[in-house]
Amino acid sequence: MNTDMQNDLALARLMQLISPSLPIGGYSYSQGIEWAVDAGWIGTGDDLYQWLEGLLKTNMLYLELPILKRMLEAWTEADLDSLRDWNECLVASRETSELRLEETNRARAFSQLLVSLDPEAREIDPTLWSTQTACYSFACQRWDIEFDAAGYGLLWSWLENLVLSAVKIIPLGQTDGQKTIYALSSLIPSIVKQAANVADDDIGASSMALAIASAQHETQYTRLFRS
Repeated sequence: MNTDMQNDLALARLMQLISPSLPIGGYSYSQGIEWAVDAGWIGTGDDLYQWLEGLLKTNMLYLELPILKRMLEAWTEADLDSLRDWNECLVASRETSELRLEETNRARAFSQLLVSLDPEAREIDPTLWSTQTACYSFACQRWDIEFDAAGYGLLWSWLENLVLSAVKIIPLGQTDGQKTIYALSSLIPSIVKQAANVADDDIGASSMALAIASAQHETQYTRLFRS
């Protein structure tokens, strides 16, 4: 297979990984947005933009993407100890039981999907797949998806899922939802570029608002979403 065809196939595989139809349950989580709407913290498209922009510039920039980069490198180098360390770091960074359950539940579904798609994946130690990022980075490494593209895909999938959740909860019109995605997606190239240069000692982020909203959502009286 020539280089152009390999690149085309990698792009097609990336599109599959970030599709809302991927059966890992992404559509069932709002990551605290449901409670934030109920509490009046988020009530408009502008509110949603500010909420997600803040997370892009903190959690995604200093936690999610740098760990994705290191997991990709660890899979490439077969550095299993590093993979386990970054899995533990990511789970420990989830500040509520809901966020930790989301991480592990989606990882379980993701690993089952990968095994069904790639029989050789059955040989992977299940303890290496304790986070969805570990599963995603494994697929990206196997399918020749480099960090920049993988980072773009991760951010896009995260952004689309949360905006679609907010469209249902606020409620927000479909067009307004698309406007929010359009505006925030313009930040993605810069976030990915910055994340590639985050040092090990700088990895980590905490969003107090997200932690509060997620913790309060655990006991919210009525809920549409699992987090």
